[in-house]
Amino acid sequence: MALFCLPLAGCGLQPMYAGGGSGAVARAVSAVDVAPIAGKSGWLVRHALTDRLGSGGKQPQYRLDVRLDEKLQGLGQLSDDTITRERRTMRARYQLVDLGNGAVVLDATASADAGLDVVSSEYSVIAAEQTAQENLSREIADQIITRVATRLREKTQGTAPVAVPAAPAPSPSPAPGQ
Repeated sequence: MALFCLPLAGCGLQPMYAGGGSGAVARAVSAVDVAPIAGKSGWLVRHALTDRLGSGGKQPQYRLDVRLDEKLQGLGQLSDDTITRERRTMRARYQLVDLGNGAVVLDATASADAGLDVVSSEYSVIAAEQTAQENLSREIADQIITRVATRLREKTQGTAPVAVPAAPAPSPSPAPGQ
């Protein structure tokens, strides 16, 4: 499991998954079920999400609903209308739903894009488009996991900043000659 860190107000960095795999955030994240997502990119994103969540057969407490929107756009164009550059964009709108009460715990979006050259070899272009699709799917999944884990951390630990214990007050020293 990757170790994500969150900046805290004036406290430096603190691990998000404090306590490792048995910590409160890790347990909460593993209780998220990912609903099916339409399309090949949906399958790739869902697979990346379930791989990172590590549910391990645990009873889900949350459901993650994801809708993807993808575009493949031609950018560079020669005088004979041949496309020389493409941009693949992927945007995900997702909601984390508490299965206990049906409340939406998180409603957010994630987006990523990649540029690729269009060359004379059709095989190379198809391979580049597929690689971009796979990379964007992993990037979207990483963004979603980070936001979900952050939200569940806030929910399990409260939203107040972590208090740094104050240094103990110095004990009064006896006055000289006493």
